Amino acid sequence: MALSRRRRRRCRALVLGALLSLAGTYLCYSLLLFCCAPEPEPLASGEAAAAAAARAASPRTAARCLPAAAAARKKLLQKWRACPAAASSTATAGNGSSSPPSPPPPPASRSVGTKRLPHALIVGVKKGGTRAVLEFIRGHPAVRALGTEPHFFDRHYERGLEWYRRLMPRTLETQITMEKTPSYFVTREAPRRIFNMSRETKLIVVVRNPVTRAISDYTQTLSKKPDIPTFEGLSFRNRSLGLVDTSWSAIRIGLYALHLESWLQYFPLSQMHFVSGERLITDPAGEMGKIQDFLGIQRLISEKHFYFNKTKGFPCLKKATPGGTLPRCLGKSKGRTHVQIDPEVIEQLQDFYHPYNVKFYETVGQDFRWE
Repeated sequence: MALSRRRRRRCRALVLGALLSLAGTYLCYSLLLFCCAPEPEPLASGEAAAAAAARAASPRTAARCLPAAAAARKKLLQKWRACPAAASSTATAGNGSSSPPSPPPPPASRSVGTKRLPHALIVGVKKGGTRAVLEFIRGHPAVRALGTEPHFFDRHYERGLEWYRRLMPRTLETQITMEKTPSYFVTREAPRRIFNMSRETKLIVVVRNPVTRAISDYTQTLSKKPDIPTFEGLSFRNRSLGLVDTSWSAIRIGLYALHLESWLQYFPLSQMHFVSGERLITDPAGEMGKIQDFLGIQRLISEKHFYFNKTKGFPCLKKATPGGTLPRCLGKSKGRTHVQIDPEVIEQLQDFYHPYNVKFYETVGQDFRWE
């Protein structure tokens, strides 16, 4: 009996000692955490204001609410959480440090509208003034035009209309899609291919005195290939006999009446508009007015939008700016000085082109006065 009481006392002592040991360990661990935990970092003025606003809005959670930027710097043991976004933004607006969040920006202009196949094409002619017409008409809000020459109907037709459509700029339902490739006019397959795309396509042809056009063509080629033969040498198969070499592209392009025959097999003259390259220089507003009428758009490009550049020798657009107007001319390659050609050669070529010019005038019902 006495042995049993002693055992019970011993067991109580062991249990009490174990409990005291555990209590001491927990107390030491708590003291260690309390002493070693880092102090909260001071808040910036904006963050302090946000925290104050959060405490006022929600007293129950205020002690553990910080702006996200400050909460991210807190240690895990402190168990701080980020304030709601609304509280932070309200506080920021309240202290005047920044304006309220602005609405998302509208979609970029390039994503507005739909890419469509062209309604109108500038099909020719090379060195006639096609680039000027394109740049002038692009100033109209009802027109969106491709800036480069895609050469779809003469070089890349096998790629398909879908490939061609994707090249086009985006347009609204009320806008006209256009592109320019001057070589179409002298490409035999181009009229049929364009007709197959849309028989309603409107065609713009910029023509110029074929002799002047040929000299301009040669001048451009000479600037890239200085070693080519002379203009006279390329123009004639036999100059003494007056035999003109129509196999040379610079000469062949000027046979407008012959090229036009291919187009009239597919398109009526009512869907074709012929621009005078000469009048485009002397009266750009007049020629652009006719083009706008042909396209069925309001005459917005007028005389007040042009000025004459004496250095280049042709008109330039005035581009509106917040501070006034700034001139906008074509590139450096435009308006280059032509090479000097023997007047006798020019006269021979004028005689050669004369019957073709007369036929062209009669066909289109317009006298361009190239003689």
